[in-house]
Amino acid sequence: MSEKVAVVGAGSWGTTVAAQAARNAPTVLWARDPAVADSVRGERTNPAYLPGVTLPDQLGATSDLGEAVGSATLVVMAVPSHGFRSVASVVASLVPAGTPVLSLTKGLERGTHLRMTELLAALVPESPCGVLTGPNLAGEVAAGQPTAGVVAMEDEGLARWVQGILMSRTFRVYTNGDVVGCEIAGALKNVLAVAAGVSDGLGFGDNTRAALITRGLAEMGRLGARLGGDRMTMAGLAGVGDLVATCTSPKSRNHSVGIALGQGRTLDEVLGEMKMVAEGVKTARPMVELATAHGVEVPIASQVAALIDGKTSASGAISTLLARPATAEFPKGNP
Repeated sequence: MSEKVAVVGAGSWGTTVAAQAARNAPTVLWARDPAVADSVRGERTNPAYLPGVTLPDQLGATSDLGEAVGSATLVVMAVPSHGFRSVASVVASLVPAGTPVLSLTKGLERGTHLRMTELLAALVPESPCGVLTGPNLAGEVAAGQPTAGVVAMEDEGLARWVQGILMSRTFRVYTNGDVVGCEIAGALKNVLAVAAGVSDGLGFGDNTRAALITRGLAEMGRLGARLGGDRMTMAGLAGVGDLVATCTSPKSRNHSVGIALGQGRTLDEVLGEMKMVAEGVKTARPMVELATAHGVEVPIASQVAALIDGKTSASGAISTLLARPATAEFPKGNP
């Protein structure tokens, strides 16, 4: 098959994945802003979203969505969750029937609580869909620092094909058939990273952060399993791998938002200073609503949602978590 990869969305991660793919297959990056496309094409840089990184000469760029996806054999969606539906709807009208679509977005749609592959299944029903996830901070991947990710698709052969397009000598890509588990892990870890940041912002130490990460992983496992995911996925790159990276790195936008909230700053003030999206902020409430609808307790995510909604304070959220009734770490029948 003659390959052509189209990456839709020129933020930091979209640009990074496009650069990865361009080394293995003809790749074009779509940017909403023509100036960004011009910079990628002419200067081999995306200073607004990936400063200091020289992009490969093979990478093309355009602000014309039809040009990007019209003859693609793989479309990669790198659009934030709040704008995903509108862009994917246009892509659906342009992409060749049956073209695989891979999501890079770690969030849920507000109102519907849909995962991005569920949204894609409704908009491009003839296209097999999947997700790329894992502990992948864009700047480190773009700089060639060794790391790993996971492509989750139901079709194993198709997952291996995508794996071959994205894998490099510094970016090791695994495959996984558990799309549900990988997406829930990717979305929920952003919410949990806000909680870890709040802990740091309040001045708490390693014990508190480790406890939040571990109990957050329990929430991830409960919800993922209830929705049909595999608990083993939570022990892998999509789960604990991404959770640790996002909850501990100063490069994590969600963790940084949490630190600021823990220090007493307002959400509007924090978000007003950010150029890129912190998905955990937009996903917290939909995630809690989704869990509630399926009878799953997610106490840490619930307190993050309450904090973001202005219904509690950072210290109040921690107090509420500590005041919960005593229980077993792994209750029989409902761990």
